[in-house]
Amino acid sequence: MRTRSRVSAVLTAGLASVTAGIMMLGATPADAAVGGSGPHPADYETSSGLPNHTIYRPQTLPSERLPIYVWGNGGCSANGLSQNNFLREIASHGFLAIANGAPNGSGSTTSAMLTQSIDWAVAENSRAGSKYYGRLDTTRIAVGGFSCGGLEAYAVSNDSRVTTTTIFSSGLLNDADDYQLRRLTKPIAYFVGGPSDIAYPNAVDDWGKLPAALPAFMGNLNVGHGGTYDQANGGEFGRVAVLYLKWRLKGDTTAGGNFVGADCGLCRGPWQVQQKNLTLDGGTTPPTTPPTTPPPGDPSSTCSAAYAVQDQWSGGFVATVTVTAGSTALSGWRASLALPGGASISSLWNAVAAGTSGVVTVTNQSYNGRLNAGQSTTFGFQGTGNGSGATVTCAGA
Repeated sequence: MRTRSRVSAVLTAGLASVTAGIMMLGATPADAAVGGSGPHPADYETSSGLPNHTIYRPQTLPSERLPIYVWGNGGCSANGLSQNNFLREIASHGFLAIANGAPNGSGSTTSAMLTQSIDWAVAENSRAGSKYYGRLDTTRIAVGGFSCGGLEAYAVSNDSRVTTTTIFSSGLLNDADDYQLRRLTKPIAYFVGGPSDIAYPNAVDDWGKLPAALPAFMGNLNVGHGGTYDQANGGEFGRVAVLYLKWRLKGDTTAGGNFVGADCGLCRGPWQVQQKNLTLDGGTTPPTTPPTTPPPGDPSSTCSAAYAVQDQWSGGFVATVTVTAGSTALSGWRASLALPGGASISSLWNAVAAGTSGVVTVTNQSYNGRLNAGQSTTFGFQGTGNGSGATVTCAGA
């Protein structure tokens, strides 16, 4: 059960008493170290190809390709300088960080703007003539956000291009949104301001509902909801964000040692730490018995599919489909999902759909297509309309 009323007011109404002050300080902080503390002094810029965003980058692009970090501001503010110190610090360590909102912009943002940031970075990396041509690592993309921006990050965490999610002082506001937790398949980290943080109860609630095998980290630092973003180089939140991104996006296991194990670096300081399924190599804890590699399947291989509605509300629903291999291993599968009249798919995870209404063909992702005989996997989706009455069949692919 969630603590909604007060949290909702803070996260979605602009964080009037806290974030407004952070925005003012974050725009032109007197104590900020110019360029950040990393080896690549950083600044910000704008691009006509990405309106209403602020791009933080090393002033001189290093020879190594830059992983990408897209960010939602506190209060869903459209001021891309709201967490200026924090994001410039990240960029100075060899990342491209893109914040929702133009520099000193006004108004509010949406989660779609995070997707726009990813789209733009991927396109610029491939565009001849761009200064980012071949300079970005589009296989390493993280999404993050503070407070209301964390809700934006949740909304796009199932984008297949996202490799990790970071939630800063945020948590889902309503139990009806818990489908966003169930669809998580990539590592996630929470950085929260301790019990005095208004988002603390919701973050803890989310933590308890994460998928059982998901690699996850939670750190609580007793600084309250405002964090340390306005401090020089983003303060302690800036420091740990850099370490986490170095680990997850650059494979730096020394940085990863701050998050993994009973004697982790953050375990020995003021942080209160929780961990799930973490290993330094970035994967989940290995099983005690190595999995059997299934033999190649073929289109004649059989499978079955079971459909279930998980949540239903006025105008929408969340459903899951469980695909189970028959007596022969599968190298891929294809489900035919017949939706009832008036129902359509708005988002889908752990599979790829062709179409959104009527009879929809759904095929496996690269990581869940190979199934041993009798082995199962699931995919899920959020839809509009009424989800009851759908039928599904399955075949090998």
